[in-house]
Amino acid sequence: MTDLDAAAQDAALSAARLHWRSRRGLRELDLLFLPFVEEAYATLPPAEQLAYQRLLAEEDTELLLWMTGRAAPLDPELSGIVAKIRAHAGALDG
Repeated sequence: MTDLDAAAQDAALSAARLHWRSRRGLRELDLLFLPFVEEAYATLPPAEQLAYQRLLAEEDTELLLWMTGRAAPLDPELSGIVAKIRAHAGALDG
């Protein structure tokens, strides 16, 4: 296996792990996170990709409040990625 093959395999494994972590078990969150990670995540700058990964470490109850707009994260980076996810979902609806 060449270095290029190994890098491609690592990237595929990372993408699969991220997709799995994006599955939350709450339908409302799955409907937001899965399309976002499949369609928009790869186009994000590295800092926003890290913010998304940090977002996935939060509790589902907090995530649901943030995604529905009933509360907002105090962390500005998380707040920014929440806005991007919500905007992406709005683009899907429209």
